[in-house]
Amino acid sequence: MLGEVKQVTVSACGGKWFVSIQTEREVKQSLPNGGAVGIDMGVVRFATLSDGTAYAPLNSFRRHEAALRRAQQAMSRKVKFSNNWKKAKARVQRIHSRIGNARRDFLHKTSAAISQNHAMVCIEDLQVRNMSKSAKGSAEQPGKRVRAKSGLNKSILDQGWFEFRRQLDYKLAWNGGYLIAVPPRNTSRTCPCCGHVSADNRQTQAEFRCMECGFEENADLVGAINILRAGHARLACEVSGAVVPPAAGTHRSDSIGLDA
Repeated sequence: MLGEVKQVTVSACGGKWFVSIQTEREVKQSLPNGGAVGIDMGVVRFATLSDGTAYAPLNSFRRHEAALRRAQQAMSRKVKFSNNWKKAKARVQRIHSRIGNARRDFLHKTSAAISQNHAMVCIEDLQVRNMSKSAKGSAEQPGKRVRAKSGLNKSILDQGWFEFRRQLDYKLAWNGGYLIAVPPRNTSRTCPCCGHVSADNRQTQAEFRCMECGFEENADLVGAINILRAGHARLACEVSGAVVPPAAGTHRSDSIGLDA
């Protein structure tokens, strides 16, 4: 073990036991690698970087949705709390565990690759809870396009955007980098060439065409470029004292997971 053991946690999930050992130790501040990059989060593309790199989504829940539905239907037909019901419930839990493990593995690999190759990462300050609210409405005021909004909510939650941002934050700090969250307003409607802002600039989900200067590019890439520029502007404000940056820690907390 590296450092002083602070906490040991034993847990069970999906029929398996795990031991997590948390330690604390002093580490030297690492020097960051690479430059600055902006990231536009999406559903069709999980993440689009301002340098043109794109990460396809894993869609872990979508891949296991049919198997999960069959397992839940089989469980609902069993007598509650019977032996067969317990076996069916364990099968449902294993599928949920498989979905979560695949999503966490994808997020860890993607966030590690980005944090190790960039000194500053700019990302949208997305309010996922508000974005994934139900559109069902009430009996007096029923919602519109409820089925489409439900599918979009499912896709948004399947991406794990908040967890991805959390992992980027601490991994960049470990590597000496910096994470900047910027307001998402008009990032996909602003032309990076002339600065013209209009909803008409983005006619489709994937295509951006400026109505002022005619600039054309992938809409996600345009959003990433604008996010990077907004991150540079926010960093300049923090340096000048207009915005107070978050406090930097001096300790590193390591967590080691062991299968038992």
